Formats: sequence, structure tokens, C-alpha cells
Amino acid sequence: MEFELVKRFRFEAAHLLPHFPEGHKCRRLHGHSFVVEIRVCGEADAHTGCVMDYGDIKAAAQPFVDSLDHRYLNEIDGLDNPTSEQIAAWIWDRVAPKLPGLAAVAVDETCTTRCIYRGPGRTIDAEGTADDRATRARGGSA
Repeated sequence: MEFELVKRFRFEAAHLLPHFPEGHKCRRLHGHSFVVEIRVCGEADAHTGCVMDYGDIKAAAQPFVDSLDHRYLNEIDGLDNPTSEQIAAWIWDRVAPKLPGLAAVAVDETCTTRCIYRGPGRTIDAEGTADDRATRARGGSA
């Protein structure tokens, strides 16, 4: 039986989106109270009954979230165009090597906007279901 664990983090940061048209509000310097969700999937251990300790998720992600807190995101290496999509991928690239079972990184800029990144090699169908191309290539199901 597979489970999905979710750990939330928050950070405050400023950015501007330099590739938006002149005059667009997002091209101007502004800030957000970002919420990041790290999602991990896996089987529960027979002995502990857990997929993993939430503290392990925190240990893997918190240093990278902290490196974004109260910063001007455009000045961070790899985030010169810090869209929600780019922030989610940036976090994924740093957390994935430290967190087995990482399934998704979600970034909320506001209470009504969210980007979910499920990692390289994944596609999303019209119903919003993730499809793992690598698993399909092996003849399995995602």
C-alpha cells in the first residue's frame, strides 16, 4: 500500500519576472509569502508503520527553503527568472538527491495560485494525472 507524505514550508521573498511585458505587474519588483510543499511517496515500513520520518523531509528541504527566505530571488544562482515553475524545479533539483521517494514540489505564490512540479521525465494528462515515462518504458504503470 503506497502513501503520500506532505511537509509544508514557508518563506518570504521578493522577485520580478523580467520576461513579462513592460507594464505587467509581475515585471515590477514585488514580494510573496510563498508556501512550499514537499511530497514523498512510498510504502510504509513493516516495523515503524511509516514511509519516513517527517523530520527527514525537513532535514532535506529546510536548508534550501531557508536560502530563499527574505531574499531577492532574481539574485540567487539559477533563479534569474524566478517564476513559480522555476522555483519548484530549483527546489526539486536540490532536494531530490537527498530525499528518496520525492514525488512532487508545489509552490504557492498566493492563496489562489499554485505550481506543482513532479520532476523530470513526468507528464501530466488532461485529467491532471502524472504519467512517468520511465515507468511506461519499462512496461509498468505510473
